[in-house]
Amino acid sequence: MKILCVDDEPLALEMLVEAIEEAKPDADLKAFSKQSELLEEARQNGCDIAFLDIHMRGMNGVELAKKLKEVNPRMNIIFVTGYDEYTGDAMRLRASGYVMKPVTKEKLEEELRELRFPIEPKNDAILRVQCFGNFDVFTPDGKPVHFERSKSKEVFAYLVHRHGSSCTVKEIAAALFEDEPYDLKQQAYLQKIFSAMMKSLRKIGAEKVVNKSYNNMSVNVDLLDCDYYRFLELDAGAVNSYHSEYMSQYYWADFMFESYDY
Repeated sequence: MKILCVDDEPLALEMLVEAIEEAKPDADLKAFSKQSELLEEARQNGCDIAFLDIHMRGMNGVELAKKLKEVNPRMNIIFVTGYDEYTGDAMRLRASGYVMKPVTKEKLEEELRELRFPIEPKNDAILRVQCFGNFDVFTPDGKPVHFERSKSKEVFAYLVHRHGSSCTVKEIAAALFEDEPYDLKQQAYLQKIFSAMMKSLRKIGAEKVVNKSYNNMSVNVDLLDCDYYRFLELDAGAVNSYHSEYMSQYYWADFMFESYDY
């Protein structure tokens, strides 16, 4: 969980940081006294929750929140203030919360329990999938999943990329083999690849991540904890981990992943 906070009063900022650390000791927390620095950090590395003092010199908290919502509409904004004249403006921004000073651990815990955009780990995921950099698949405890055939791993990568959309055998063949003829020989080879993929998944009890029907396959996205999927949801950690490399070992991925400027 990535948390940013800002207050232009040093003592107030110190108190806010202490309260956040007590309420969320495992969070990745960065504190700022300048609004522009927090905004740049959010643009460069993402943010799940931003605690903003409303009454600041220059850009006030409401104005900063508007700019942060342009960076990530799903960012949780929690305003911190000793005043209440901005309440209407804050709520119109669909803020997650509003904390009156003095800030305490208990006040923050209450707001964090009621986030507008909850940040929840995927406890029901059967596999953890890495798409940024090289494509890799892991069990929930971090052990790499071994695919007996490299092409069966590539098929799974393509299904992950399609994000739950159904793929025909011919579509998969076009991605993996480009201009090679889609003939009976290739179809038979593909069936061997599919069989090897399912065998590898079955060995670790993860066969349910692939949905199969006649001539169609897809992944069950609810059973995957995937950095690419989190990126699409503007998860701060996933945004921060993307460095312009997506499934680097597969040539087709370069043409299928949109360019994002973060």
